[in-house]
Amino acid sequence: MPGPDNIYVLTESISKGWRQGVSITSGLISGCLIHTTLVATGLSVFVFNYPSIYNILKFAGAAYLLYMAYGAFKEQPMALNLSDKQARDSFWSLFRKGFIMNVLNPKVTLFFIVLLPQFVSNDGFSPMWQMMILGLIFMAVSFLVFASVALLAGKTAAAIATPRFWEITKYVKIAVLVGLSILLALSKR
Repeated sequence: MPGPDNIYVLTESISKGWRQGVSITSGLISGCLIHTTLVATGLSVFVFNYPSIYNILKFAGAAYLLYMAYGAFKEQPMALNLSDKQARDSFWSLFRKGFIMNVLNPKVTLFFIVLLPQFVSNDGFSPMWQMMILGLIFMAVSFLVFASVALLAGKTAAAIATPRFWEITKYVKIAVLVGLSILLALSKR
């Protein structure tokens, strides 16, 4: 089952083209730098030891997802000509969106806290640098997976050139973002 980030990249790539999906992917993956650094330096333990900080992050992430769902609701039906430059957002706008989505998701930090230390060797060089390298490897692999999703979805979008499809895509995107926001807000540590 694809994760919420993959679903978002998929819906954006289908509705606006593969370049949009790769731009969002770049932001999502760059957000992993923050999580990797937090885990490697031990700051993430601080975040999770103070429930108020965790809750601030959690609700900020949920609010941002609702904001994005509202933006999706206001979207006009997509022009079926994906070469139309006006229908596309800028790289930096999408990068920022993906970055914020990733950084405001405390579940990603929790994933890194659980995953990275399992692969750190006490006999090797600095554990902090081992975690940073593992984080970079994770980012490279994730970028390849997400970019592949964006490319495949973007290439198949041209075959799905009906107004009904765009309407369904819009509401699926809204449902995914609202659902993710609710799940994030209700999540336990």
